[in-house]
Amino acid sequence: MVGKLCRNALLVSFLVLVLPVLSTAQDTARIVSRAESIPDTLLFKIQKAQSVISELKSANKKRFGIERIRTGLADVKANVDPVAADVLTNGKTIDAKSLSNYGLILNGALGKLTDWRTVLSKSNNDLQNTLNQVLALSSDSLLTVAGNDTTEKKLYADQLGNLKVQLQEAGTRTSAQLDSVSRLLADVSGTYLRVSNVQANINERLQKSTESAFQRESPFLWNAPASLNVNQLGTAFTSSFQGQDQILRYFFTSNWDDRFLLLLVAGLFFVWVFTNLKKANEPVLRQKLGPIHVDALRPVPVVASLLVLLNLTPLFEPNSPSLYVEITQFLLLAILTVQLWTRFSRHDKWMWSLTAALFITLIVINATVSVSVFMRLGLMALNAAFLYVGFVFFHQFPHRHISKRILGPVSKLCLALQVLAILLNIFGRITLAKTFTITAVVGLIQLTSLGVFIEIVLEALELQIKISACSEGLFSRVNVNHTRRSFKKGLAFVAISLWLLVFFINLGVADSLFNLAYQFLSRPRSFGSISFTLSNVLSFSVIIYLSSLLQRNIGLLFGESQLPNADDNESVGQISSVLALVRLVIIIAGLLLAIAASGVSIDKFTVVLGALSVGIGLGMQNIVSNFVSGIILIFEKPFQIGDYVELADRKGRIQTIGIRSSKMVTIQGSEVIIPNSDLLSNRLVNWTSGETYLKTELTLKLSADTDLQAVRQLITDEVSKLEAAIVNKAPEILLTAISADSVELKVLVFIRSIYAEAGIKSQLLQHLLAKFREENVKIM
Repeated sequence: MVGKLCRNALLVSFLVLVLPVLSTAQDTARIVSRAESIPDTLLFKIQKAQSVISELKSANKKRFGIERIRTGLADVKANVDPVAADVLTNGKTIDAKSLSNYGLILNGALGKLTDWRTVLSKSNNDLQNTLNQVLALSSDSLLTVAGNDTTEKKLYADQLGNLKVQLQEAGTRTSAQLDSVSRLLADVSGTYLRVSNVQANINERLQKSTESAFQRESPFLWNAPASLNVNQLGTAFTSSFQGQDQILRYFFTSNWDDRFLLLLVAGLFFVWVFTNLKKANEPVLRQKLGPIHVDALRPVPVVASLLVLLNLTPLFEPNSPSLYVEITQFLLLAILTVQLWTRFSRHDKWMWSLTAALFITLIVINATVSVSVFMRLGLMALNAAFLYVGFVFFHQFPHRHISKRILGPVSKLCLALQVLAILLNIFGRITLAKTFTITAVVGLIQLTSLGVFIEIVLEALELQIKISACSEGLFSRVNVNHTRRSFKKGLAFVAISLWLLVFFINLGVADSLFNLAYQFLSRPRSFGSISFTLSNVLSFSVIIYLSSLLQRNIGLLFGESQLPNADDNESVGQISSVLALVRLVIIIAGLLLAIAASGVSIDKFTVVLGALSVGIGLGMQNIVSNFVSGIILIFEKPFQIGDYVELADRKGRIQTIGIRSSKMVTIQGSEVIIPNSDLLSNRLVNWTSGETYLKTELTLKLSADTDLQAVRQLITDEVSKLEAAIVNKAPEILLTAISADSVELKVLVFIRSIYAEAGIKSQLLQHLLAKFREENVKIM
């Protein structure tokens, strides 16, 4: 019992001593846990704040593209302001072409403004979110150290203080940045709305101009106001000039690549002509060339190159605005004056000067003409003056390289446009009257410049032909007259196309015609299950035609125009093989390109090819056989160009080896076309191959009293003297017939070349005749 009590007493004593210690240990653990949790959260907040500050510093360096957008916005405003001033001028009538060009400028501006609005809106939202984060971190109590704070935050007091300062500075910078972005966004949005309004005005005017192309837009001439406000006239001229200036700036910026290509072509033309002129002035070549007439080119072809440049401008820049065409034609007029002034008579010089003065006046009046009766009468006076100039131009002005079939219709058309311009002006259609007037004037100027352009190019070509012929170049192997005619036809086609292009641009219908042609050519059409467009068919036809033309004329580059000599047999054979291979490659490449351009898919083409294979098996066996035989002849080379061959009953020299057939010229001079399959499958004798020789025969009829042994020796001696005879093969002399008073001998002579047969016979007979007379051998 006592022991039990003792044990209980000891247990109570142990609990009394241990429990306080355990309680103290638990309180200490709770304090330590709280002390550790505060630094962990604090460190996370500090890290987050530093991350936000770093992002703001990086964004401040980038500046969100504000300076770039601000500069671009200033450029957009500078481009749009003159357009808006010209469009929104009260009572101002603008032609459809200028309105379309204004629309292009505004479309480009709207595209830029839309992109900038998107970028600035995103930047504004990002800055606003960042600023909210800065404000939240600045007001976070965890990042603040109070004076009576007993936690371990006191250890981070300096770091938290610096962080507070950085957050305050970042907030200030972010607020300023956000204010700049917001103001710029508002400016961009306002400019966007303004440009949209001007664009809507232009679209409305374009729609009205299309609907009322020939409707009256101003009072009749007899009802037109007589007042003329000089200030309003100056304002209209300034706004028109500034608007057209913006059109030209936009056009120059957006079409620099085409202009660079045009300058490159003109530069190459200058180098080509200048190089040929230097060659022609060399003493050795000058004697061969003889007199050269290059009046249009001059010693240094600067003016000629500028004329080529300005004449080809519409071809490289077909979407050019009307003012650009007018400036181009004015420069053409100035350069033509330099080119043609020495050719003009006194009357021609006076007329040309009058035309230049009237053209300058027309450009100014076109920009300022209004509904005032005085301005309209001035435009009519210009029309009357141009009618006189056009009449003189047609009847008296000298024209070279311009056919009467072209000059007559063009001159009459320009005169008709001037008459229509007067009528339209009278009945209140001023815009159309101005369009017809400038179109007619530019048409006459361009007709003259295109005539000079043809003259310049033809002289440059003639110079190249003469130099090439003297130096045995390309033109020494072609038909020069045919080449001249072909080039002249090509230049005439280019000149007519250029004139029509400028004519339609000035009328303001070029874009409509291009769109109409594009829709007509690109409209999908179907033939059974095959879908195609006319542009695909046109591309296919053009590629096939050009491939055929190229493979027919590629021989000019290899000197195939003349029949080769037998002496050059080896080199000619190599050229023949290369030429045939090149032709084959051109045909195959042209066919593949044409198929690719046709737009036919591969699976459908396979179906067509299968159908063609059936047709080949039924009706095109000979064509395919000849084609394959031609390829085999190219690689096997049983004969070459210039070889003398014998095929069945035909003998002659090979002139050409083609893909389908070859040509042979007989001794009589006739040309025989032989299918390649006949050359490959029939028995063919090549008399000009490396180890072959020819046995030619002569028949001699002599007196029966002749000493045959002496005659044999005499013939053998004379044959040995022939250069073309084979020395190690003695001639065969056979007695073929005898009679009472005569004997007949057949002389067989071995010669090296078939081409020398006729000459050897002639030479041998002449020598034998002389020897027989010396030896008193009687010939029967």
